[in-house]
Amino acid sequence: MPQGSFDPFDWIDEQAAARAKAGLVRTLRPRPAESARLDLASNDYLGLTHRPEVTAAAAQAARRWGAGATGSRLVTGSTRLHADLERELADFCGFEAALVLSSGYAANLAALTALSGHGSVIVSDALNHASIVDGCRLSRATTAVVPHADPEAVRKALDAHDGRALAVTDSVFSVDGDAAPLPELAAACRAYGAALLVDDAHGLGVLGEGGRGALNAAGLAGADGVVATLTLSKSLGSQGGAVLGPARVIDHLVNTARTFIFDTGLAPAAAGAALASARLLRREPELAARARTVAASLHRGLTDAGLSAVRPDAAVVSVLAPSPAEAVRWAADCREAGLGVGCFRPPSVPDGVSRLRLTARADLTDAQVDAAVATVVTTAPPAAF
Repeated sequence: MPQGSFDPFDWIDEQAAARAKAGLVRTLRPRPAESARLDLASNDYLGLTHRPEVTAAAAQAARRWGAGATGSRLVTGSTRLHADLERELADFCGFEAALVLSSGYAANLAALTALSGHGSVIVSDALNHASIVDGCRLSRATTAVVPHADPEAVRKALDAHDGRALAVTDSVFSVDGDAAPLPELAAACRAYGAALLVDDAHGLGVLGEGGRGALNAAGLAGADGVVATLTLSKSLGSQGGAVLGPARVIDHLVNTARTFIFDTGLAPAAAGAALASARLLRREPELAARARTVAASLHRGLTDAGLSAVRPDAAVVSVLAPSPAEAVRWAADCREAGLGVGCFRPPSVPDGVSRLRLTARADLTDAQVDAAVATVVTTAPPAAF
């Protein structure tokens, strides 16, 4: 029936008003190419995004292969750069094969949907990244969400299911920076014949021998039944994602993963930059340890001052804020004082506790770390102590 002057998007205004009242409005703030502000908000854990070797590799790749991939990987979107990057990632991280996709988000969707399906079960940590949550929803598998970092809960969920099963977890959780109990999760999966999928987005470049990742650190790289996903946009300072695992798993994804088959391939410039970063990390393995040292120094300085911060297992330092609105003001005050920090509020934090999120970088000096701590402490709302 005709609806007269009805506006089909009035509901958007109502939701916007509700977000504003709850202090949950998000805005885009384009950053300048150069800034005097100290950056502890990005995920550039090793400080490689602006390394001359990396930017030169990106420029060279764009000049040689073009600005875009020109098509999906199965049509015209694969170049020798993509193949070289896949071999480098697999060898560096200790897996048989790798598959590069356009983002870490796409990599998680590909792995979860291709390795599950009707009649299977996915056991997922309650605090897994949104890309894992969405992959579970798209998989058409039964999803059992279990309490955070609880291997016994994983065992119980697997025990309740007959048939194909997959457990999935972040290696390092992006909000608080705590690490998953990977050896215990792997043991649970082995006991029930389940696969283990680990999103190592925040472990690559920071954990393991020379930054080879959390699975390397846990002795699980290349292990039977273990698959990893990565992002190239954090420690490698570029863009894109990858799935690592047995060759037959990678071949299966090439033939069945929709976010690989139907998506345009990763741009050559991003592939070239990621390849240069991975090779640079081989030459400078000390970068991983430095990132962890910086994270520990940030945590120590903040907690010594009386703030509540989660002890970091990798490069993420989470500082609790009294409320969403005060978290926003705190982050804004840090920016005004010359420090960029992340601000996590619901629904990004499922426990409802707002936080500032600081990311350690291997290229920060001790003086910069001290200055960052001082800025966070002096701008903190009184209720944060």
